[in-house]
Amino acid sequence: MNDANKKNSVFILNNRSILYINGLDAKDFLQNLISNDINKVTDNSSCFASLLTPQGKFLYEFIVVKHKTGYFIDCEKDQSEEILRQLNIYKIRSKVEILNLSNEFVVASIGYEKYLTIDGSKDILGFTFKYREDPIILDPRNKDLGARLIINIEKLYLSLKKLGLKDDKVENYYARSHKLGIVPKNLNQLKNKLFGIECNYEELNGIDFKKGCYVGQENTARIKLKNKLSKRLLPIEVIKGDLFEDEIIYNNDVEIGKILIIDEYPFGLIKYLNKNFDKNHIFKSKNGSFKILIPQWLKI
Repeated sequence: MNDANKKNSVFILNNRSILYINGLDAKDFLQNLISNDINKVTDNSSCFASLLTPQGKFLYEFIVVKHKTGYFIDCEKDQSEEILRQLNIYKIRSKVEILNLSNEFVVASIGYEKYLTIDGSKDILGFTFKYREDPIILDPRNKDLGARLIINIEKLYLSLKKLGLKDDKVENYYARSHKLGIVPKNLNQLKNKLFGIECNYEELNGIDFKKGCYVGQENTARIKLKNKLSKRLLPIEVIKGDLFEDEIIYNNDVEIGKILIIDEYPFGLIKYLNKNFDKNHIFKSKNGSFKILIPQWLKI
């Protein structure tokens, strides 16, 4: 595919689901739960956020988008039903309605350059505008992930045609995201295994340290304020062999991390400040060898 065609590529993210939170208390309900500030979410701005355990450990992550009188939750499909159940647990007497609209909406991704050619776009992370009544969002985590379209399924192919977009292999999107150092899939392999702040959420605009209380806020703030962040989630580039979930990573017989996400787009939780960690080193596990990558946007 030549560069001109690549610019017009669109990736249908079939591994994503759309939940919808609506009702009189929707805004306050989300504000008390998620790691980011719901006040950032308007008709023209969306945010990246997570839902943590009370101890601040990772559970779920998603993008929050204003839609009509409520909010879209753009989340990984494999986590969607659990997120739905978790939100209903917290619901109690709140006047909120939580729906799974995955049968009505689909998530697609286009490149940053293509996004900038669309009338109404702005070069601001999380900037959101409507195209044929459906939102287009410049990914609030990193502009190199491009923009996301949340499109009504019935309008999907007509919208893509009007925008001059050509369906591309979704694996190309996953590979780009992994190379960028942002987890594209298999988020359940992270659950309860690391703190949210260790997922680089501060750098990916997923935590607001100025907002009030939310689930997991106490430990998240403590790690930040006391400068206790010593491990980070980093992408792994396999050279040969196989990786296994929860396998310990050693260098000079010193433990410097653990493999968390395996399969095609692996990640590990790495003690990046340890003197035995060297990003140029080739690490070995029982059945594989690999490098640990430091994303350019992560200034460590």
